[in-house]
Amino acid sequence: MPASTQALCTPPSLGDIERLASNAFDTIPPELAQHVREVVIQVSDFPDPKTVEEMALQSPFELLGLYHGVSLTEKSVGATPSDIDMIFLYRRPLLDHWCETGEDLATLVRHVLIHEIGHHFGFSDDDMAAIEAAT
Repeated sequence: MPASTQALCTPPSLGDIERLASNAFDTIPPELAQHVREVVIQVSDFPDPKTVEEMALQSPFELLGLYHGVSLTEKSVGATPSDIDMIFLYRRPLLDHWCETGEDLATLVRHVLIHEIGHHFGFSDDDMAAIEAAT
């Protein structure tokens, strides 16, 4: 098979999705980005079995991303953090969604990342849509 055809047959790797997420993060308005610099963004193929069970998912393909942590609206100034705030992006569900919809993969990753960052801030879905539309 020619190299150019082979490239078309190779799905984006975890590293490719990480780069798309990093590029997407760079487009977030600075006034928001400064508050999420400590949030860890991790790309995995699928949510772990515990997450699938806790969220009562029928399939791990149902979840494109997840914010794990305490939103800024819920954090107490005097509280000691017990865990690191994290955003998970799930490669295989993202790729399936990408193939099913034909949506640009970079746009999809950016959408999911902004949505999960919104959960960090305690934003509503409408708030997140406005942020995404403004950038």
